[in-house]
Amino acid sequence: MKMKWLKRLILLFAVLVAVLAVVPLFISIEDYRPRIEQLLAEKLKEPVTIKRVRLAGLPLPHVVVDGVEIGKADVRVGRIAVTPDLLSMLSDTKVIRSIDIEGLVLNQRALDSIPAWTRVDPKAKPAAFKVQVRAIQLDDALLQLQKTTFGPFDARISLATNGFPERADITARDGKFRAKVIPSGGKFGIEVDAKGWRPPAGPPILFDELQIKGVASTSDANLSDIRAKLYGGTVTGASSVAWQKGLQLKGAYQVNGIELRDLVPLFSPQTKLSGRLTAKPVFSGSAPSAGQLQNVLKLETPFDIRDGVLQGIDIQKAASSLLSKDSSGQTRFDMLSGHYALDRGTQRITNLKVASGSLAAEGNVTIAPSKALSGRINARVGSGKLASATVPLNVSGTVDSPMALPTGASVTGAALGTAVLGPGVGTSVGAKVGNWAEGLFGGDKKK
Repeated sequence: MKMKWLKRLILLFAVLVAVLAVVPLFISIEDYRPRIEQLLAEKLKEPVTIKRVRLAGLPLPHVVVDGVEIGKADVRVGRIAVTPDLLSMLSDTKVIRSIDIEGLVLNQRALDSIPAWTRVDPKAKPAAFKVQVRAIQLDDALLQLQKTTFGPFDARISLATNGFPERADITARDGKFRAKVIPSGGKFGIEVDAKGWRPPAGPPILFDELQIKGVASTSDANLSDIRAKLYGGTVTGASSVAWQKGLQLKGAYQVNGIELRDLVPLFSPQTKLSGRLTAKPVFSGSAPSAGQLQNVLKLETPFDIRDGVLQGIDIQKAASSLLSKDSSGQTRFDMLSGHYALDRGTQRITNLKVASGSLAAEGNVTIAPSKALSGRINARVGSGKLASATVPLNVSGTVDSPMALPTGASVTGAALGTAVLGPGVGTSVGAKVGNWAEGLFGGDKKK
């Protein structure tokens, strides 16, 4: 008896599968495609084209939309599968079990247009029924930003009955980036875990490891725990960002032992500086848009760089060869420290100190928004012709081509001393007298 019932159930199941597979062959919804394109175009105020619309019966009855384009290829979708809850189609609330999207591509213009596309018209008539989506699945999605891309990635989003996300998981297809978003008390908990990853915006910094934990709302985000390993060192700290009225950003970090050789060129391609950096940067900024933020950003930090090389300028040669106008080369140092401040594009390095064997230097340098350099460095060389002499050097040129040349009084004094007393002692004594005279008559202030 049981065997008969089992055979009947198997036969019934086979018939149902056959019906679901065959029925879509006889039912076409392609005639509705122009109307769907028109409705979407009216809503988005952008041209919309759809390659094909069809029904499929397995594994559950669903609608498949192929080849969607919005705008001038601002949005491209390879395939959309919409699986409804058939029983809910008879009620006032239509339930969509899942929306599966394959091959989604969004460019920067589309991302900027999303707020306008999703805005609700207060004058619009209420819909005759409600639509409730339970899950959205993205496969092989790609974001094409202004200067870079993010993806391809997959995403799984679960929605509550009120339409708010219950959970979202984003995973890069190469496995280098994972993010999780979970609602918590009216806000969203954020967790990010990345390895061997470069962010899609800003300088292409390579993170060996990156972990972020925080809380976000629809208007701001507080990333209270940020930990990173990169370029042989570590960074820990916190940041917050708000975007309800323009963009506001602030944060504080602790930097330990980061090697600058490969990191600095990402911010200034022509600058070559190596060494291990320790710093405590604090920054803030507020601007109408992200593109304007870099023009108003404020940052300051004490810094200490150990065992490095500064390419492009040889401070020891500039201080030793007073009658030469060539300061090119490199400065090797055991320690380079000071205080760095960035304010509206102008960079200032104060309390600058350089120490390396026979060389000791200190001073202040300013970098204008145009990358032009200005400042004064007092260099003391402990060997050679100018033993025990302190030589003031004027800093000029640009970040790409820096120069450090002795002040006019130093050069004049050194030349006279050399002529009267000969090289070596005469050069050193003359330089000292020139420096003393410059200070006595206010030369530094005039400079």
